[in-house]
Amino acid sequence: MAFEGLSERLQNTIQKIKGKGKVSESDVKDMMRDVRLALLEADVNFKVVKDFVKRVSERAVGQEVMKSLTPGQQVIKVVKEELTNLMGGEQSKIAVNNRPPTVIMMVGLQGAGKTTTTGKLANLLRKKYNRKPLMAAADIYRPAAIKQLETLGKQLSMPVFSLGDQVSPVEIARQAIEKAKEEHHDYVLIDTAGRLHIDETLMDELKQIKEVAKPDEILLVVDAMTGQDAVNVAQSFNEQLGITGVVLTKLDGDTRGGAALSIRAVTEKPIKFAGLGEKLDALEPFHPERMASRILGMGDVLSLIEKAQESVDAEKAKELQEKIKTQSITLDDFLEQLGQVRKMGPLDDLLNMIPGANKMKGMKNLQVDEKQIGKVEAIIRSMTKKEKEDPSIINASRRKRIAAGSGTTVPEVNRLLKQFDEMKKMMKQMTSMTKGKKKGGFKLPFNPF
Repeated sequence: MAFEGLSERLQNTIQKIKGKGKVSESDVKDMMRDVRLALLEADVNFKVVKDFVKRVSERAVGQEVMKSLTPGQQVIKVVKEELTNLMGGEQSKIAVNNRPPTVIMMVGLQGAGKTTTTGKLANLLRKKYNRKPLMAAADIYRPAAIKQLETLGKQLSMPVFSLGDQVSPVEIARQAIEKAKEEHHDYVLIDTAGRLHIDETLMDELKQIKEVAKPDEILLVVDAMTGQDAVNVAQSFNEQLGITGVVLTKLDGDTRGGAALSIRAVTEKPIKFAGLGEKLDALEPFHPERMASRILGMGDVLSLIEKAQESVDAEKAKELQEKIKTQSITLDDFLEQLGQVRKMGPLDDLLNMIPGANKMKGMKNLQVDEKQIGKVEAIIRSMTKKEKEDPSIINASRRKRIAAGSGTTVPEVNRLLKQFDEMKKMMKQMTSMTKGKKKGGFKLPFNPF
């Protein structure tokens, strides 16, 4: 996960100061030395680190902290606020043209994931904002770039405008906007060509497209895993083209995260979206405050709630609640809930959004094995309807059959049945504990699995 090393270093550092009833300038100095090292190791731009440390130090030894009843916590508050400011302060929303279509130019170097990000952004605009986007294939140089965008369009059931690779990108952009007006598309996403490095030819072409398309947004797609290079690329594109925002890809990878912390400070242009995986729904609006919370181990409850609202079927959740109350939950219900939770994204990412989860016993280095979850699903799917409704009928011969049918072992089947039985007992206890306390019955704030 992005920021993993930085996150651990910062959390260890602030832990030392957290419970202090009194914080001296010397304490702050020691802490800031550790913070400086952590940021530099995360590949954050040197000047950005220097300015950040200076601002935090000045505030941390100021009146608001020293005269506070809980100075340790006040220092952490200052670090979080400055980290949030470093990444842009508030979420920067995508532009909306009052006279549609809103035109977005997608730019960047080859290999940053620009074409895939165009598809992801179109999908996000449709799903989250109820928009009707048109994607335009204006990369006529890279082999199969047009085909790639058309394939993404088919996967998403979304239109792609293409004139092949013999028409100039400038003309493709112009005609795509005309087509969008005719067919009442409210967004046009122009997938432009990239190069392995910035050159004059590329920039001239992008400037011509900009002149004709008059884009409302010029979004630069950069690979977060390239670290400091991503910052240099962003700076160069911004100077020559005047970008309006950045999309960071591969922010879920094994990256030190320095790009996300440096780009905003160096270019003064916001990070608008972050790519957090390979799937076409793995693009999220970038929230500086939420990211700062996650880096400092404070969780990200708002993002977790949003993911749940998007993925969990409200009616089915209500039905499940009733079954929990009457203790009539089945393995089919368990399977269905598992599917809904998996839709929300990788489970270890979801755990990182829970405040304090990384401090819980056994959770610190927890890696959720998706293969094991796949095995659980296979085991339940290998059962008969009757077995799923009443697991108590599953005897030794049935267990052998289920194991063979699911490609697992009998001990794995036994483990699942035991865990399900324990979960039902726990629910029974929780239900009886809360019975009568509230009119209208028992309500769980979260699904238990």
